[in-house]
Amino acid sequence: MTEWEKYQQIRREAAYTGLALLVLILFWCWAGFGLSGVEMEIFGLPLWVVTSSIGVWFFALVLVQLLLKYVFRDMSLTEKKGDDEDE
Repeated sequence: MTEWEKYQQIRREAAYTGLALLVLILFWCWAGFGLSGVEMEIFGLPLWVVTSSIGVWFFALVLVQLLLKYVFRDMSLTEKKGDDEDE
């Protein structure tokens, strides 16, 4: 993998991680504020409390698994001797 390809992969990973963060924030807003009018309780807690804390945590785990499976690639970031493309 060339240095340019590594750079492109790093940018891709960063962009998808930022997108995952945005999706997580939107889910948190929906789970907290969007469900605040629901009169359901779980273990004596309102539904919005459970979904905006534990639910967001589980959703974040799912997003990380998706990133690991489809976006992130295992690659060496160190330069190998003889990989100089400028010469």
